[in-house]
Amino acid sequence: MGTQDRRRHGRRAQPTRRRRKVEERPARLTRRGRIALWTGGALAVLVLAAAGAGAWVYTGLDGNINSADLDNKLGGGRPVNLSPGSKNILVVGSDSRDGKNAKYGRDLDTMHSDTLMVMHLSADREWATVVSLPRDSWVSLPACDRGDGTTSDPRHAKINSSFAIGGTSGEVAGAAACTIKTVEQSTGLRIDHFMSVDFQGFKGMVNALDGIEVCPETAIRDEKAHLDMEAGCQTVKDEQALGYVRTRYSVGDGSDLGRIGRQQEFMEALAAKAKQKLTSPTALYGFLDSATKSLTTDEKLAGIKPLTGLANEIKSIPSDRLTFLTVPNYGREADDPSDKANVVWQYPQAADLFTSLAKDQEVDKEKLTADSKGPVYAATVRVQVLNGSGMPGQAAKVAETLRSAGYTVTGTGNAPASAEKSAVTYPQGLEKQAGVLASRLPGVTAKQEASAVAGTVTLVVGTDFTAIR
Repeated sequence: MGTQDRRRHGRRAQPTRRRRKVEERPARLTRRGRIALWTGGALAVLVLAAAGAGAWVYTGLDGNINSADLDNKLGGGRPVNLSPGSKNILVVGSDSRDGKNAKYGRDLDTMHSDTLMVMHLSADREWATVVSLPRDSWVSLPACDRGDGTTSDPRHAKINSSFAIGGTSGEVAGAAACTIKTVEQSTGLRIDHFMSVDFQGFKGMVNALDGIEVCPETAIRDEKAHLDMEAGCQTVKDEQALGYVRTRYSVGDGSDLGRIGRQQEFMEALAAKAKQKLTSPTALYGFLDSATKSLTTDEKLAGIKPLTGLANEIKSIPSDRLTFLTVPNYGREADDPSDKANVVWQYPQAADLFTSLAKDQEVDKEKLTADSKGPVYAATVRVQVLNGSGMPGQAAKVAETLRSAGYTVTGTGNAPASAEKSAVTYPQGLEKQAGVLASRLPGVTAKQEASAVAGTVTLVVGTDFTAIR
């Protein structure tokens, strides 16, 4: 990283008749505990407070936490805060390829985000929602300062590449800024805080607990993750633990969604063991030292005191109102048959999810899941783009953006009259297709028109047009 970032082998005790396994039946922890650990330091703070550690320990751990100055890196045009008092915290698991982590990837950018999620805390602190954003999400990336004197061009790419682009110089501040800009542009949410945890700190936390038991149902051979494991229950630590949570292609269906689930289960087991084992000063300090050294936050969150405040806010939320979601998505192969590796967010469901959070409205997970069945693929939405903005070439520019996002553009042209506001119209029978497109345009509602071209959704680009979410 850059200058800004500064035993026993055995099985766990069996709390029930059947052993709890990370892969088949993970150790259970309260939802509050799962959120706390995933924030990368809040659980450590809670444990520290409970242990009543001395002031010298507090000072040492406080100094471990790195801060990233983001104030001058995010620029203008950020989403408006629609719910004062609520908080949106972006949490990143950093797949840095610097130093000891270099062996986990060759010919790759310096930094990658391995895990990406947004935690929304409601203004009244009565509920919270954590949304996982798959690292292979194909999204629109904004122009970003690379930190080496150059600026990247806007493009469509994997969402985790934003961390690499902004972190070209190796500094987490730049990586965080580009990731925040990308997430804000893609979701419409105003990000209030940022937290990043790197690989090496994760290993230290696992080692301080003498490893975590996992129970893969089949052998795992993954050269990319440097993992060679037999099937069956075994305790993992060091590089093996890191490889287990990173492995993807050699387990299950090889998807990033499967890895997200495996990581969540592993972290649940880690948190449960931490609660059981961190009774000795040595183990406690080792765990906390690794956790805090691996942590980089924005300047306002950097330090034991503000993290304690965050942990207490999480602690106050009723456990039955903590919701874990993955943004609705489908394989990009449905829009681009040549792309079998990435996913795209499913609209209008993704837009509805983020709009609810932006307005501080609690999300009904069951309804979201039901609404997400039977997705309307972007490729099935046939769009003609008409320029009503008065700006030459605007229709062609928007059309190219739509093509990059997977839509089928049937043609471009000029609108019959100038338009102050962008609009989406459609003929009878294309309500769902029009809704998919309109949900990508903040403030636009699709309208049925008898004169609309058959089989086609029409987008009139007005003078208010900024970008497609």
